[in-house]
Formats: sequence, C-alpha cells, structure tokens
Amino acid sequence: MLLKVEELEKELKQGNVQCLYLLYGEEVFLLETCLKKIRKQMGTLQKGINDIRIEAENVETLISDLQTPAFGFEKKLIIARNTGLFKKEGKKKNITSNNKIVEKITQYIGQNINILQQSVVLVFVEEEAEKNELYQVIEKEGIVCNFEYLKPMQIIARLKAIAHAYQVQIEENVLQYLIECVGSNMQDLMNELRKLIEYAGAGGTIQKVDIDALCIKKMDSIIFELTDSLGKRNIKKALQVLHNLLYAKEPIQKIMITLYNHFKKLYFVKLAEKTKEPLISVLNLKPNQTFLVTKYKQQASYFSEEKLKKILIEMMNLDENAKNGNIDIQIGLEAILCEYCS
Repeated sequence: MLLKVEELEKELKQGNVQCLYLLYGEEVFLLETCLKKIRKQMGTLQKGINDIRIEAENVETLISDLQTPAFGFEKKLIIARNTGLFKKEGKKKNITSNNKIVEKITQYIGQNINILQQSVVLVFVEEEAEKNELYQVIEKEGIVCNFEYLKPMQIIARLKAIAHAYQVQIEENVLQYLIECVGSNMQDLMNELRKLIEYAGAGGTIQKVDIDALCIKKMDSIIFELTDSLGKRNIKKALQVLHNLLYAKEPIQKIMITLYNHFKKLYFVKLAEKTKEPLISVLNLKPNQTFLVTKYKQQASYFSEEKLKKILIEMMNLDENAKNGNIDIQIGLEAILCEYCS
C-alpha cells in the first residue's frame, strides 16, 4: 500500500513492521529516521547473519539472501540500497541485464510472499522510483512511501513539536527565521534546534537573537543579509558581512559566484514580473523553498532591471580581469558593490 510519511511514522511508532518496504525520495533525514526505527524493531542484529546489505554491485545475490535462513534469529533484515532496480529505462547502465534481475526478483517475491512474511524484512532504499513491476508488487504486498521535501509549514510544525517535547517554547516566526538562516535541510535544522533547546533549557524560550548567536548560517542566508544591506544602501554593513565571510575562510571566488547567482535570480524576478511567469518555476525552487519567493521579490524591488543587468556584466568583467591579473578580485568586488549599490 501507499503510505504518507506521517502514516508510516505512526505505524512504526506502534511497532508495526511489515515484510516489504520501498522507501524513496529526497527528504533523506526522515527516510533514514524511519529506517532506524525499522532496525530498532528487529532487536539484535548480527551483520552477515540477520543483517544483510545489498547494493547495485551485488543485487543479483538478493534472491539467494532471501532464501538463506537467519540462523539463530526469528527474522533477518535485508536493506537493498540504491540498487538501480527502480530507475527509468534511460538511466540504466545495462538495460537488458537490469530488466532480467527486476523480473526475477519480482516473480520470486510474488510467488513466495507468504514465506517471506514469516522470515524476512526487506527494505528497498532508493533516491527515485519508477512504477515498474517490482514497484507494483511491493505496493500490493508491502508498503511504498515517497519521502518528498516537506513544505515550510510542515517543517515548522515538526520543529515546534520537537521543541515542545523538551518543554521549550518557540514561536512560528522564530522557526521561520531559523529556516531562513540554516536552510530547509532537516538534518541541519535538527542539529541547530538541538543546540538551541540545550541553550534555552526546560521552560525556556528560543528567540531570534539566540539563532544569531548560536547557529551556523548557510552561505545563501548570509548573501541574503548582504543583499538586504546593499538594497537599503547600507554599504558599511554590506562590506562588513563580506569581510566576515572572508574572515571565516570562505574563498573569495565562491563568494563572488554565489553573489553572481543571487543577483541573476533577482534579475530573473524582474523579467518574470513583466511576463507574469510563476516565480517558483523561474527560480527553480523546491517545495521546501517556496518561502524564498517573498524574499527574492523584496530584494528585487531594491534594484532596477538595468542596474541588476549592469552588476552581472561587471561581475563577469571582473572575473576575466582577475584571471588576467589586472585587478585583485576582492578589491574589484568591493568596488562593484559600492558603485552600483550606493
């Protein structure tokens, strides 16, 4: 059957482990968390006996491993990771060989599902999954779950629930600020939230100033901060942000590339506003990044279309002149920021 992430989490929390799983998708943190819960439900695991790992290189041994008893244990856990069995035809290296393996495994599972239910927990873990015959038999006999990127409000709800579990208060706008600073990767967010929870302590409240003081901000977040300062004509603060990045050992080339890409997106926003194209597709934002639309629109409003175009041209010229040794890249970048944003 097809389950949503929340439904699968509820099943595993209740201790209900099935024989057959296909877990796939982009939200790796939640996927791996569910996989850990499945492993925990299995009790003691002995590698090579009732804890078997399958990958693309040895996927042809899967049927043999399914047939081998878990000596001394009630059941065995087989985790088949990134096997390529669910890839689309055009992405398979050896289509004919792969199709034969898929067909064999599909037939074996379909014909022996009653036996497997008594002796095996088989978990396929993939980055993506095409709805081929193997997918269909797992959907019929087991559980399929697509771990899609969470939307911002889903992320906020999860983080808030975790904070409350530790008796720590945090407002939604503060969580939104945390996402803006740290990014929408759940692993990064969990790491920073744990830090903030420890700092606030039971009965405490997490504030924005705590995030500024304790959290490691992503480069994109810092670039937004720098651009905000430029848009508000606060050159001193913008240069301070730039110098802080350099002090933190960020390569000047990486800073300039990130800035260039950021101003390019602001330029695309200007063009999209004239053509009425949806900004989410224009900016190629993922579902967990939709909150950035407002920020990009706000920052684009600070600059004219012509000015953004000139900034991009100047940055390209600076890159060429710096490679030829005609100018120091840091001095040139500071000059561009001061000239076009003052």
